Order: sequence, then C-alpha cells, then structure tokens
Amino acid sequence: MKLATLRVDGGTRAVRRDGDTLVDLGYDDLGALFARGDWPTIAAEATGRTWPVAGADFAAVVPNPSKVICVGHNYTNHIKEMGRELPGYPTLFPKFADSLIGPNDPIVKPAETDALDWEVELVVVVGKPVRRAAEAEAADAIAGFTVMNDVSVRDWQFRTIEWTQGKIWDSSTPVGPYVVTPDEVGGVRPALEVQTLVDGQVMQHDDTGTLLFDSVHLVQYVSTVIRLNPGDLIATGTPAGVGHARDPKVYLAGGEIVVTRIAGLGACTNKVVNAS
Repeated sequence: MKLATLRVDGGTRAVRRDGDTLVDLGYDDLGALFARGDWPTIAAEATGRTWPVAGADFAAVVPNPSKVICVGHNYTNHIKEMGRELPGYPTLFPKFADSLIGPNDPIVKPAETDALDWEVELVVVVGKPVRRAAEAEAADAIAGFTVMNDVSVRDWQFRTIEWTQGKIWDSSTPVGPYVVTPDEVGGVRPALEVQTLVDGQVMQHDDTGTLLFDSVHLVQYVSTVIRLNPGDLIATGTPAGVGHARDPKVYLAGGEIVVTRIAGLGACTNKVVNAS
C-alpha cells in the first residue's frame, strides 16, 4: 500500500492511493492511523471519500511524530567524502516535528546561512510500539518507508562537534509523499535507488542496499535507547554527493528546484526560496 497525509478542507486526512485516486481512511493523519493496532486492515479495507492524485496537496506523511531520529555516516562513500572513519555504531541525532514540511512545499533558506545543503534519505516509519526490540520484533514494527530531504545548515552544524543546531531549523525538512509498505519494495531491508537532483543535475546517486546499518538494525538500536511509538521516523542517512563535500563547495542560494527521490517511494520536489 501507498499511504499519505493529504491537506484538504482546512485540515488533513490519512489516505490510501488507489491508482489515480486517494481514498479517505477515516483518520486525520497517518500518525493517528498507525496508533491503531489494526491499522493495516483499516488501511486496506477503507472505502471513504476520494480525491484525485493530480493536484493533491500532501503534508508531511506523519505531521507530528513523537520523535524523529536521524543517522549520520551510514553510506560508505559519504563517510569517505566527509573524511571520517567507518563507525562501529550508528551516529544518532534528533530532529523535531516543527522541522517537517510537505514533500512539495518550498524550502525557505534561512537568512542566517550561506551554507544550505541537500541530503536525500530513506526513512523508516514505525508502525508499532517497540522497546529493546529483537530482530524479528524490529522488522515487524516497520510500517513502511518514505523519502526525506534532511536539509542541513552546514555553517551552524559545524560550529561545534555536535550537529543538532544545523539539522533542526524550523520548517526545513521535506518528507513524503507516501509511506510505502515493505511488501511493495522488497521487504524490510530494501535495496532502492536514491538520487538528488538540483535543477536537473544529479548530485547524489546510490542504493539503499549499501547502508552500513540497515533499517531493522536501526529499529533495534534506537529502541534499545528509547521507546519507539507508532508514527516515529528514523532517517537512515545520506549517500555521497552533498554540496559541502564538493571542491569547491556548492550550496543552495535560492531559486533552485531540488528533487530527492527513491525508487518505489516517490519524490520530494521543492523550490528553495529566500526568507523574506
């Protein structure tokens, strides 16, 4: 199934994509849907109001997750381009719901930076409460996958050795358009082509099958530290090709169209605009 959160009638609705149609699932957003233990049955059987896919205004797939955990240094080529050693454990940092925007919303370049960067990421969407998960439990807790552009404010990120202040800018992080269930993408450890294009030029190109720490391992690892709730997001890291690692460095100045896409999941397509 392909599931989404649609903006409509001044609010949002959880929907399922059926061909060129979006079907109302009876909940305000996917976070509310995933909180139901029987959400797969509800999502598969719902026959509510419908809207066309064409022209749909998608919100972030889960607008208000209880937590967003991001992973740094998880593709070998990206680790090398950033001049780092291969880590023995996942590198984790948080992001907050206030950072999330819809998959087609504009990315507003903060006035405080001249070092805005792109990062395409596969995101694990949690569908069950889980804590200290064994492998099978972790796999079973994965509702599906989506796309994130983990937009980074590099000059703020590297002000200190801790990255968070470069990662959590308000209304900066596109995520969506769909949560795609594992059965549609080859299981809970999918090998999917990932790309970033800036004004049509390919900047990042890799395969999620090359992740150092895969999606199941990350659910196990994170859930050891803190409970994961339905609708929580784990962004699994970005491949090589970020602007900060180029020589000379390349940053988003405003006016660009940035497309972050993953095969089978869809794409975030966002125009970069300067803060007024």
